[in-house]
Amino acid sequence: MSPRVLSPLRRGALLACLVGLAGCGDEAMPLSPEDTGQEDSGTPDGLVPDAATPDASDPYADEVVQFTPGPGAGFGQDRFPDVVLGPPVGAGLDSGSLDVLSLGKGGTIVLRFTDLAVMDGPGVDLLVFENPFLIAGGPSAFTERARVAVSDDGVLWFEFPCAPSDAAGGYPGCAGVKPVTANPANGVSATDPAVAGGDGFDLATVGLTRARYVRIVDAGTNGSSGTSAGFDLDGVAVVNGVSLSGTP
Repeated sequence: MSPRVLSPLRRGALLACLVGLAGCGDEAMPLSPEDTGQEDSGTPDGLVPDAATPDASDPYADEVVQFTPGPGAGFGQDRFPDVVLGPPVGAGLDSGSLDVLSLGKGGTIVLRFTDLAVMDGPGVDLLVFENPFLIAGGPSAFTERARVAVSDDGVLWFEFPCAPSDAAGGYPGCAGVKPVTANPANGVSATDPAVAGGDGFDLATVGLTRARYVRIVDAGTNGSSGTSAGFDLDGVAVVNGVSLSGTP
């Protein structure tokens, strides 16, 4: 999918946050861009993740099942749903992408994979991309956090533990923490946790072997002014995947 046209209004909002961070209601945190992964969780018996499949199939979300915006949402809705489908358009360590959908305070979005599901494999299985950026070159970052849950049937959900107010600890388990470097224009792979940026999730953490749905909920601890409040979703990507060909 080709990169979208980026509105200058959001860049202005980000710059405003950079200049007056406290007024945006978001917290700065120490961040190590090299922190990319989790421990190898192994592969469940009889299930073999196809690490090469994302190169041959679409490793990104295919459908928006539900979007319930919270107060302060609005940015990106003119490009919805395409803005959250397809690859992330990361702007690097020092700048936030404008290719995003603002969920608003407490807003919720549910995405579905139809051709390639997330499979529990070695290490990170799923990447979620927002638009955090390092402040004046780091190590602190401007972040907006969200809770992530996964499901295989869209009914029974498994939520990853998330500490959205623990700035000192790096907001463990939350999405929206690490800057995004993956971008179709620069050739950085969005399915490689070592280079893509974004926040990684291992299905083994919640005891699930396969997921076809991802739910992202703004943590409610982020800024709520204007029309770009809350978590700003750029996209999600399958790292360890299994084909859904022939799956109802």
